[in-house]
Parts: sequence; structure tokens; C-alpha cells
Amino acid sequence: MQDIAANIARVQGQIALAAERAGRDPAEVTVVAVSKTRTPDEIRAAWRAGVRHIGENRVEEAEAKRPQLDLEGVTWHMVGHLQSRKAGRAIDCFDLIQSVDSVKLARRLDRLLAEEGRTLPVLLEVNVSGEASKYGFSLANRGVLEQAVSEIVSLPNLRVEGLMTVAFIAQDAEEVRPVFARLCALRDELAHAFPQCAWTHLSMGMTDDFGVAVEEGATIVRIGRAIFGPRA
Repeated sequence: MQDIAANIARVQGQIALAAERAGRDPAEVTVVAVSKTRTPDEIRAAWRAGVRHIGENRVEEAEAKRPQLDLEGVTWHMVGHLQSRKAGRAIDCFDLIQSVDSVKLARRLDRLLAEEGRTLPVLLEVNVSGEASKYGFSLANRGVLEQAVSEIVSLPNLRVEGLMTVAFIAQDAEEVRPVFARLCALRDELAHAFPQCAWTHLSMGMTDDFGVAVEEGATIVRIGRAIFGPRA
């Protein structure tokens, strides 16, 4: 567990260096500790080391872990693919859903939130790399993308706060820099087209490439292995 604290300090130091290279304030970057397959004790250790944002990929894992973790000040992020049929469970488990990847899912979330009389912040997931294995809105047809965004930002119970992407796996993090740059450019275009939303966040960058992501404007990085170590 001491390694987790040291790992978090190392990650924060790398973020600070990347932010300095880009002329940014490292305080602009939020670390989401992705706790997929990790134990409640490991999550507790990360919290004791200062982590206040926890990310889970699956609704089932969040449902199992949250009752065991009464941690003050924690924001829970859904960072994996969310099936529409699990939307109701997701809004009970998560404070922010980063992976809204279809109009269908957005409509269902909006309906369920309306029934509870509340709103929820979300990010729109974009498949910038175009990989068939990735979820997210495609950049292949900008007209279709903009129509989808137009409908989602009009839903009264969703607060669209930015974009998320998952880059392809690369040997050299520099190879994925164009993916992050394109997401940043898209965010700026959407902010101009739909000024009613804040468009504050760019969630991009994971263990192998978060430094490059910070240089390209990431405000959220999703870190698992660099915090918790290799998965068993």
C-alpha cells in the first residue's frame, strides 16, 4: 500500500512536468484512479494518498465496492462502455458518466434522471482513432456527429461538460499525440457551435500516454496501472 502512495506522487510529478512543458497549470488536471479489478483496500490506500476521483469500467464492480467504501469527498466516474439497459443502475452508482457514446443512451439517462428529478454531468465519448474495437461517436461524418450532439445537449437532465476518448495502444506515446490534438480541436469546434454547454473537460490519456495527453490539453487523465501496479 505504501507503493500506491509513492506511485501517486510519481504520477503527479509527471503531470506537473508535462503541464510545465505546455505552459499549463498542473492544478487544471484531475487524476481519476481507475480501480478496475482492484480491492477496496487498494482504493482506500489511494484515497489516503490524496486521490478523490475513482473510475470504474463496469457497473457491477461499482455496485459491489461502493457500499464497502465510505470515503469522504470522492467523485465516482463511469469510464467504461455503458449499456442502455444498465443506465438506471449507473446513475445510482456514479457521479459522472464519461462514456456517453450514443443518442439512445443519452435519451435513456435523461428519462431516468427526470423520474428522479435530478441532473447528472456527462462527457461524450468520441472514437477519434476510428478503430472498430472502440466505442464512441465517429468522426467520419461530421454532420451526423453534430446532429447527435445537438440532440444530446438539448436534453434537460444531462449536463454535457466535455469529451472523452480512448487512444490506440502504441509503443511510443508520441504516436497518439494526433488523437489527443484532434479531440481538443473538436472540443473547441463544439464549444463554438453549442455555447450553452461548458465544454470544460477533455478526458484523455492513460498510464502509457498521459504526459502527452496533458501537453495536448487533457483536464482528466484516467490512470490505473501507474497507480495500483500491474494487474494480477
